[in-house]
Amino acid sequence: MSQYHGLLMASGGMDSTVMAYWLKSQGKNILPLFFDYGQHCMENELETLKSVLPKEYKENLRIINIKDIYSGTNSASVVEPDLWKDDIVADDLYLPFRNMLFFSIAFTIAEINNIKYVYSAFIDSNLAKEVDCSSEFFNRLEHLLRLYKTVNIELPFKDYSKKDVAQLGLKLNAPIMETFSCQANSKVHCGACPNCVDRLRALESI
Repeated sequence: MSQYHGLLMASGGMDSTVMAYWLKSQGKNILPLFFDYGQHCMENELETLKSVLPKEYKENLRIINIKDIYSGTNSASVVEPDLWKDDIVADDLYLPFRNMLFFSIAFTIAEINNIKYVYSAFIDSNLAKEVDCSSEFFNRLEHLLRLYKTVNIELPFKDYSKKDVAQLGLKLNAPIMETFSCQANSKVHCGACPNCVDRLRALESI
C-alpha cells in the first residue's frame, strides 16, 4: 500500500496550487510531480512551486527531467521570445503531445508507487485550444485508463471557472497571488499569453 493518497501534477500555477491546498484540507498525503521539459521559465516555475506548495508536501516534491524530448523545437514555450519584437500568438506556444506525455509519465509513476489517483487541476477554460487540454481529451483518457484498471485520473476542478478556482484559493488561504503561469516570459507575467489572460481575468473578478 502506498504512503500517498494521490499524485498531483504541479506547476506553480494558480490552479494546481489551489488544488494542493484543497487536497491538504482533506488531510491527504500527496506526491507533487513537476516536469522540466525545457520550458524557458523552468527555474521560475520550480522556485515558485517550492514557495507556494503547502509545507506538508514540499519534501515530497519530485522533479522529472524530460527536456531532451523537446530538443530542437522552435516553440515559444521553450525558446523564449523577445516580446518587444516578436508578435506571439497561441499557436507559437504549442508543444506536440505535451499533456499526453505528462499524463503517461504521471500514470507510470503512480502505478510503480501503488498510487491509485492522479490529480490534475484541469479546468475547461482553455484559451489556447490545444487538442490535449480539452474535456473531450480527458473523457477519452478516462476511458483508456479503465482498460488498465490500475490508476484513476481525478479532475475535481473540471467544471470550475478560473474565477471559481481563485475564490476557492482565497477560502483555503492559498497564496494565489504568488503563483506563476506565464507561457511567454520567464521572469514576469506578460499579461498577454493565454495563461496570463485567464489568470488576470479571474483575479480581477474576485
